[in-house]
Parts: sequence; structure tokens; C-alpha cells
Amino acid sequence: MKDKLLGFSFKYGAILVIIAVFIFFSSVNEYFLTYDNIADILRSISIVTLVAIGVTFSLIVDGFDLSVGSTVSLTTVVVATLMVWFELPLWTVIIIPILLGASIGLFNSFLIVKVRIPDLLATLGTMYIVSGLHRTYTKGYSIYNEMPLADGTTASGSFSESFLFIGQGRILGIPVPVILMVLSVIVVHIFLNYTRWGRLLYITGGNKEAARLSGIKVNQVRMIAYVLSGVFAAIGGILFAARVGSGQIDSGAPLLMEAVAAVFVGFSVLGAGKPNVIGTFFGAVLIGVLLNGLTMMNLPYYSFEIIKGTVLILALSVTFIHLRRKA
Repeated sequence: MKDKLLGFSFKYGAILVIIAVFIFFSSVNEYFLTYDNIADILRSISIVTLVAIGVTFSLIVDGFDLSVGSTVSLTTVVVATLMVWFELPLWTVIIIPILLGASIGLFNSFLIVKVRIPDLLATLGTMYIVSGLHRTYTKGYSIYNEMPLADGTTASGSFSESFLFIGQGRILGIPVPVILMVLSVIVVHIFLNYTRWGRLLYITGGNKEAARLSGIKVNQVRMIAYVLSGVFAAIGGILFAARVGSGQIDSGAPLLMEAVAAVFVGFSVLGAGKPNVIGTFFGAVLIGVLLNGLTMMNLPYYSFEIIKGTVLILALSVTFIHLRRKA
């Protein structure tokens, strides 16, 4: 009976918690379950979900990318400077940060695969390097329209309307970031579950030595996972800049823990027991609903970290207790 209860909570617990949270906040605030508020929740988790997808890729190959938050910060300010300082066209503003994110992923994979530094330590070092780079690049300033420059002049560039539409616009009443998030989740789900490369990622993460003996190029597969992690973090940075209309330094710092929490909550969604993009999305929804509901209840913002930490601990507890029993 105890094992059945634990198995049920592992498989359906996260979804039941989301439903319970929805019911609770709906009962205490009449405006919670409105279209505008639900759209705001989904828009608020869009960036976290994209960053969490990157973390999901690294966890699938039995790694861990701690540099995604710094990558978001760097790409956000790079996007802003490309428009405000250099007045470059939109396609350049999109491509360069994505290439930058891929480069950070390549650097991580070099440290992990060639230098053989453990994933956690390698990406921790990269996190500090990238964090220092983005502060050095901007000299510690946020980037915004008509900002004063070091030579005493004013920046002549500005955020274009077409770029801001990516983060602030709507299509048929649906926020563009929500559309991008849903499309990303669908595409990644198909990639991971219905393509050869997706299966190779899971096989490599399950047992690297067995994968190597079966002819899989393990190092190449791990490199791909970290490049994808960097790319999705960069897309999150682009979306962040488009949403707020400026390049905020350290904008990605809070996103790391939220992304990690979303991924680990996702382990238990429908009993997956492994990193998966659908679970990651539901994990992001749970965190987004909690933060939105607590904000509407006027709880102090500094208490939110307690909630996020508690959610992460509960998710990890249920997941690892179940996995130990299953083993």
C-alpha cells in the first residue's frame, strides 16, 4: 500500500499540486483565474522555460549546466548594445547572441570532454567567467535607449518596434513569448523522443560506457547537449531583452535556480523519472503559478525564495525516494 501511494504521488503528484494551487489561489482571489492573469503567468514563465530546456539537455547526458543564468545575462546586454550602441539590423541582433550562446556551450564541452573537469565544476567556472565578461563589456551599466556614453555623448540607437514585438506583442490575443515557449516545448519533445539524436542523448546519459562500447560517439553527443543548452539560454536572453526593452546586467542570475527547480519538478511529472521537456514545462508552470499567486496575496518578495526552495526539496525528495525503492 505504501509503495502504491508513493508511486501514485511520484506519477501524478506534481500535476495534482498544480491543480490544488490553482484551486487555492482562485478561491482567495477572484482575479486569479482570469484570461489576462493566466496569460501573464504563461508569459512570465516563458523565459524560465527556455532556460530550463537548456538545463534539461545537460541533465539528459548526466551533466549539469550552471552557466545558463550568466549566458542569459550576457546575451541580454549584447542584444541591447547591438541595437542601442551599434544600430545593427534585427537579423544580426538575433543571430549573434545565439552564436554566442553556442560558443559558451562549446567552451563548456571542451572543459568537460577534453580537459575532463567534472560538469558541475566546469560550468561553475564558466558561470563566473561569463558573469565577469558581461559586466566588463558594459562597465557595470544597464543598456537602454538614449543612455549616456563614456565619451559624454548619447547613444543614438534604440530598441526597434519589431524586436520589442517578440517580447511584448500578441498574435490573436496570445502573447508572442507564450507562442515561442509552446513551440519550443513541442519541437524539443519531438526531437528528444522521435529522432535518432534524441535517443542518443538519453542513451549516453543512461550509461556512458555502454554507449561508447555500442559505437556511439559519446563526447560528440555531450558536446551537442551543452551547445543546445547554451543556445536555449541565449534565446532566453533575447526574449528577456525584448520583454523589458533594455539590457539589464545580472538579469539571468535569478533564472538559474528557477530553471533548475522546474527541471527537477519535471522528473516526477507522469512518472517520467528522468529529464524531459514536458515535465520541465509543468515544473515551470508550478513555480510561475506559485509566484503569481503569492504576489497577488501581497506576500513580501523576499519570502519567494523560501517557496522555491521548498518546492525543489519536495520534488527531489519524492523523485529520489521513488528511484531508490525502484532500484
